[in-house]
Amino acid sequence: MMHPDTELRFINKEKGYGVVATKFIPAGTITWVLDRLDKVYRPSQYKALEPIYRNILDIYTYRNNEGNFILCWDHARFVNHSFNSNCLSTAYDYEIAIRDIEKGEELTDDYGYLNVTEPFTPVDEGYERKTVYPDDLLFFYKLWDEQLKAVFNKIELVDQPLKAVIKKSTWKITQSVINGKLPLASTLFNYFNPNSAS
Repeated sequence: MMHPDTELRFINKEKGYGVVATKFIPAGTITWVLDRLDKVYRPSQYKALEPIYRNILDIYTYRNNEGNFILCWDHARFVNHSFNSNCLSTAYDYEIAIRDIEKGEELTDDYGYLNVTEPFTPVDEGYERKTVYPDDLLFFYKLWDEQLKAVFNKIELVDQPLKAVIKKSTWKITQSVINGKLPLASTLFNYFNPNSAS
């Protein structure tokens, strides 16, 4: 489920539609949560689908660390890529804002941590990285871990409208990390190794 203070808007011809903040969203805010309405397709289910359906899943899903295709039921599936994303996936089935997101600003993810199935070259943003690869998590997880560490403790300091859809056990783990009782799980946890799939 996407943060309630967001909406779907047309960005431009290159990107198409994207998710935009309708209010200020401070760093540390949980911006998306995997919820009960999101649809999970196992690789075998994906392969059994007709090409027209597989094409839709190729465009609108991400893959979790088990290789399952996750199709978000709401406008979360329209979050666009950026090499300088303002949201970041955690190992806890939610994403957080890693910096303040202003009203009218697009919410973005780095598709490098979403286990893309094929490399792709997005719109050039002027950064050194030009292409997203399926194994980007292996190379950039330390950077992403540092970005998470910098804001994770803010989770309990800012309003969390999506807290109600986070599993109670996940919230307890989150609190234990903030209180220093557990280490922050690495984003590398999210990596799916296609060679390990049966």
